[in-house]
Amino acid sequence: QVQLVESGGGLVQPGGSLRLSCAASGSIFSITVMGWARQAPGKQRELVATITNGGKTNYGDSVKGRFTISRDNAKNTTYLQMNGLKPEDTAVYNCNAWLGAGRLILGQGTQVTVSS
Repeated sequence: QVQLVESGGGLVQPGGSLRLSCAASGSIFSITVMGWARQAPGKQRELVATITNGGKTNYGDSVKGRFTISRDNAKNTTYLQMNGLKPEDTAVYNCNAWLGAGRLILGQGTQVTVSS
């Protein structure tokens, strides 16, 4: 069993920055890929960024050049550094952990609101 706990969300003005953290615990050896997804009210869930165990990253088109995903394996924590935030980035952000056999674990989510 893998548990994910996110932190770091909040209210920020347009152009500002936030860093989200996702701490993993439990059977972390089974994790192959970590990532972040978001969902805004009335919109489909969007995969924002992923990072493999080997450090390969991938980003959604809407956040390329502004968001950076990283992992600290010693702390079992994945980060999402968000710069140049826009009102359209407002959403609930969930940490994702992909395990073997196609299993996906989601965190409880953290709210990010970008508004002046």
